[in-house]
Amino acid sequence: MSKRTVLLADDDPGLRRLVGATLGAESFQILSADDGEEALAIARGEHPALILLDINMPGQNGLDVCRELKSDPATAGIKIVMLTASGAELDRRRAFEAAADDYVVKPFSPIALLDKVYALLS
Repeated sequence: MSKRTVLLADDDPGLRRLVGATLGAESFQILSADDGEEALAIARGEHPALILLDINMPGQNGLDVCRELKSDPATAGIKIVMLTASGAELDRRRAFEAAADDYVVKPFSPIALLDKVYALLS
C-alpha cells in the first residue's frame, strides 16, 4: 500500500468525516472502519502506512487491535496513533505499552493531527 494511505478507525462518523476531509485535502488515501474487528481486517488486507485508532470502540477496543497488529510481523511496521477522549496518564501509558507510536487526545486540532501524520510518515 502507498505511503499516503491512512486507516481511520473510530466509531464516531463525524470525526471520521472531519479527519478524512483534512487528510484527503492533503492527497492521503483514506480507509475507514467503525470498530476494532473491521480495523484489523482492513489493516491486514490493505497494509496502510498509518492507522489513526480510537481506543474506545465497540467490540474489540483499540488497545487490543494495536497489540495484535504490532505483534504480527506482517503488520508490525504500520505506524499507529491512538485517539482517545481521555487525557489520563494511565491511558497514555497503556497506549504506549500496546506499542502505539503516538497518542492524541480528543478534541484535537486537525492541523496538529496532520503534523503528527507527516512526522510519523517522513
